[in-house]
Amino acid sequence: MSLGLDSVVRLLAALGHPEKNLKCLHVAGTNGKGSVSAIAESLLRASGLRTGLYTSPHLVDFKERIRLQGECIDEVTLDEGIRHLQEATKGWERLPTFFELTTALALSIFAQKECDVVVLETGLGGRLDATNLAPKVACAITPIDLDHTEWLGPTLRDIAREKAGIMRAGVPVVSAPQSPEVLEVLREEVERVGAPLDIITEPISTAIPLGLVGSYQRWNAALALALVDRGGFKISSEAKKDGLATVSWPGRFQRLSLDNQILILDGAHNPAAVHQLLQTWKEEYPNQKYELIFGSLADKEGETMLKLLEPLAAEIFLVPISSPRSNNPRELLPLVPKAKIFTSLEAFLDRKRKQKGLNNTPILLTGSLFLVGEALALLEGRVYRPSKQ
Repeated sequence: MSLGLDSVVRLLAALGHPEKNLKCLHVAGTNGKGSVSAIAESLLRASGLRTGLYTSPHLVDFKERIRLQGECIDEVTLDEGIRHLQEATKGWERLPTFFELTTALALSIFAQKECDVVVLETGLGGRLDATNLAPKVACAITPIDLDHTEWLGPTLRDIAREKAGIMRAGVPVVSAPQSPEVLEVLREEVERVGAPLDIITEPISTAIPLGLVGSYQRWNAALALALVDRGGFKISSEAKKDGLATVSWPGRFQRLSLDNQILILDGAHNPAAVHQLLQTWKEEYPNQKYELIFGSLADKEGETMLKLLEPLAAEIFLVPISSPRSNNPRELLPLVPKAKIFTSLEAFLDRKRKQKGLNNTPILLTGSLFLVGEALALLEGRVYRPSKQ
């Protein structure tokens, strides 16, 4: 990973600046970026606009990162885009990073397909993120918490300032409710750059159908609605209703079935996201425990997350993630001595399928989006192509 924009500037210039005619809505924050981006795109598409959506990481397949009209790009479009990148960087001694190349690829495809509007999710931080070179008509800041401290800084103020780096003079900014210290930084930054700031004060009504589960997603929907509005896009009541009701975002309290046993997949990968997950669990399954499948990356707060999740766990199963960055489950075992360790998620699923009898306890799989992606691939019989960044 590299921080800095020089390489992306050079790359976009070599591609003929595909970003220059795009109208982008830019989303930064710690938790909820993907959901807010997906909701905003769904609203815009429901209103008849030709949309592009760029998010990361992917769960199962790289093409999930770049979507046109709500659908992953096809192999032909991807292959053509990669060839274009190869031609543009031919002879370069130092190639851009994976994320820089992917961002340039997305912007190039969105320009080629003549998208009316593009929703961009930042990859890491904001100020030095490759997405920050795209022209924007409005920005959204989702709840900010401690994450990626090795890159963004050790304090909430440090992280907030990095994420506020997506702000531009005169470009409207909307934010979810924030802690006082984060809000102070955001107000300082909008004053410095000369941008208007609005703070969301309430979620959308529970009477409004929403395709995503959990009360926190209603706050995300309110933020997405404000982002679309501040960007100058007027959505009819009918389009708003349709866009909210039909939005889909896999891996966020996603309900599946494993041999008639309820299976919930949730990519919560930091303590703040786990708190949201537990609140949603209590809303959806009050007074009910879960069988917990947990795996996390070594650079995440696996121990803290596991401690939060343990009280509602009837049983705990620890698995490694299919990544060199995986936490070693045995290092987590002292926290939960009664937990069972499996050599892989596939081994756990195989054992569950062989069990006899009815089990009414739902299964909760969480700890990492990488683990969710692996689960989806195994359950759906798809080829798993792990995310690099």
